[in-house]
Amino acid sequence: MIVLFTDFGHEGPYIGQMQGVLHAEAPGLPQVNLMADAPAANPKAAAYLLSAFCAGFPAGSVFLCVVDPGVGSNRRAGVLLANDRWFVGPDNGLFELLVRRAEGAARWWEIDWRPERMSASFHGRDLFAPIAGRLATAITKGEREHPPGCSEQNTGTMFCPDWPDDLAEVVYVDRFGNAVTGLRVSKLSAEQKILIAGKDIIRASTFSDVPPATPFWYENSNGLLEIAVNQGRADQSLGLDIGVEISLN
Repeated sequence: MIVLFTDFGHEGPYIGQMQGVLHAEAPGLPQVNLMADAPAANPKAAAYLLSAFCAGFPAGSVFLCVVDPGVGSNRRAGVLLANDRWFVGPDNGLFELLVRRAEGAARWWEIDWRPERMSASFHGRDLFAPIAGRLATAITKGEREHPPGCSEQNTGTMFCPDWPDDLAEVVYVDRFGNAVTGLRVSKLSAEQKILIAGKDIIRASTFSDVPPATPFWYENSNGLLEIAVNQGRADQSLGLDIGVEISLN
């Protein structure tokens, strides 16, 4: 399958135009719009989400990933193979956590191919979608060793060494006002407390474990630390937004 992960939003033509290219390049293959509201123009925050969200997809899935504030610049474009899943997108740190957490060596190819006409501002449609579609088609035919239109490069040049393995910041706020962080709960103690705006936030298993209007944190369905308020909005109650730092007590 082909999985879309973008910051494009659901409004406008952008997702539809990319899907049109994917249907032309890989007719009949299923498409999943995993995320259209990744942190806008923020590959660092998006990287922690992408690494967590991709785990439930089968081997051989092709992820078309576009969070690309440097579109049209000299930033590289490429294909990553990590944990037997393929990722197509910009080399701007979006794939950083995938490389670090890969079981075994990840492989990176730079996209050399360019279309006859390519917009300076929409590489998702003009560059990444054609490569993702052709790659998915090649995989269905058993041709998996080399992505089309690419030359292999050294994965080491992808690293953003100053980014932590787990990010103690809010990386996403959902429509309910719950705030997702870049912290994997598996790396924390069972009694871990967090501090936000001078308030100690306790851990609970789920919303009904605490009284209404009570803030708490829990392990969300993707294994990340998420902050919520029972029958309320954590973003409004605690002043949370993308980039807000979380203190661990």
